[in-house]
Amino acid sequence: MDSAVIIGIVGAAVCLIGGFILEGGKAGALLQITAAIIVFGGTIGATIASFSMKEIKTIPGLLKTVLSQKIPEPGEIIELIVELAEIARREGLLQIENKLTEIDDLFLRKGLQLVVDGNDAELVRNTLEVEIYATEERHQTGRQIFEAAGGYAPTMGIIGTVMGLVLVLSEMSSPEKLGPAIAVAFIATLYGVASANVLWIPIATKLGNLSKKEILIRQLMLEGIISVQAGYNPTLIRDRLSGFLMPKLRKEEAKIKEVES
Repeated sequence: MDSAVIIGIVGAAVCLIGGFILEGGKAGALLQITAAIIVFGGTIGATIASFSMKEIKTIPGLLKTVLSQKIPEPGEIIELIVELAEIARREGLLQIENKLTEIDDLFLRKGLQLVVDGNDAELVRNTLEVEIYATEERHQTGRQIFEAAGGYAPTMGIIGTVMGLVLVLSEMSSPEKLGPAIAVAFIATLYGVASANVLWIPIATKLGNLSKKEILIRQLMLEGIISVQAGYNPTLIRDRLSGFLMPKLRKEEAKIKEVES
């Protein structure tokens, strides 16, 4: 599980509530059922209306992705591809098939299977690029669901506040009740803004970051698969794929190369 998500959201909520308490407020004053119904119910309803039910049904999977998806390390993928390149040069491309069952990543396994089956490089590249594109589009839709919720939530908060103020104005005959009633009315705005910036938008941003990392890894795999098919020297393949790494990781790959040479 990615603890950063839990730590970030819980930490932000604790800081907001803690700051309110330190200013002399009471935590109980922030609990308003009607405001929660208006803001969260309205946000969820508007979000559902913005997407198809098929897309909405992906939300549990998206949340699971945010909490637990593990992206393969680029260095590990490079080492695997270099190992496969050495097998291909030493024993032939067909011998890679014996290694396919040991590869967990479906994208990498599919690409290597295309190579083993004797498809030309252009077909392999086009097939894998289509899959990368489709994956990126699916990720974008998932991210947009939470971005939409983050956009609707503050507006629902304002709507809740306006509705509360309407009730306040109807009680003008009791001035002593105006202060508390106005405070309650503004809880809806608080819920809307806080939920957008502590919950919905961070989740959308997390999904976007995970998508970028996964797409980068798949592009690395694609180039590695094409390089293996072309019969490039394993050392050249390592150098070529190292361009996908951050500078610090490139130095580590260079050290590995020196040891092997």
